[in-house]
Amino acid sequence: MSDAGPWGPERRAQTALLVATIADLLAGCRHVAVGQQSPIPGTAALLARRESAGRLRVSVLDSDRLSSFTNGASELFDCAAEGRIDAFFLSGGQIDGRANVNLVGTGAYPRSDVRWSGSFGSAFLYFIVPRVILFREEHSRRVLVEKVDFVSAPGTSPPGVYRPGGPHALVTPLALFRFDRAAARFRLESVHPGRTLAEVLEHTGFAFDYAARPAVTATPGAARLAAMRDVVREEVAEIYPRFAARLLDGAG
Repeated sequence: MSDAGPWGPERRAQTALLVATIADLLAGCRHVAVGQQSPIPGTAALLARRESAGRLRVSVLDSDRLSSFTNGASELFDCAAEGRIDAFFLSGGQIDGRANVNLVGTGAYPRSDVRWSGSFGSAFLYFIVPRVILFREEHSRRVLVEKVDFVSAPGTSPPGVYRPGGPHALVTPLALFRFDRAAARFRLESVHPGRTLAEVLEHTGFAFDYAARPAVTATPGAARLAAMRDVVREEVAEIYPRFAARLLDGAG
């Protein structure tokens, strides 16, 4: 589905579902950090902050209003190393069944067929932030693969390696997965409304655990949708203006 132009009701409803699902995953957090180009996780974090009555702190990199960092990512890394960030978000061109993330490219490195933006601090944050939520807006065998071509950030570590952080969940347009660190594999937590287990199995390139009749992801109610719209109007529009305009298009 193209991102160009206004979104239809179906796209807005899907986006609202993803925002609400991610916001629920942040329950109990004290401090959430969000990247500059992460509008859906950013909106979810701000919604969770509103629902926590201000107990949740949200830091959005390079935001004038929503970040106290004066040295960008360097301070983010320092804050995470001190144990003062509870949740962060990672994505990747490829994610596999052991929650390994590839941000480098496809093909035999270093002669990659396709090159992406690079790993930056993903491995560091993956090791020390307790609740790393993986998020992709594409759910396909091209993205969710059996084994990544290059490990930018490993989902698991050998025994004896000090690692307070790691993967917590994976959210896609089809489903919500939880990651079992002991078993080093995903389990299907719920299938989004209108989707099926067969569809998730068909479009996922790695094996995962699942119930024969998985739960259905809860949809946000009217009050939560209203709160979401308020958050988008008042706060998200400053950071992600194009995203806010599309999400609010036609909304009351």
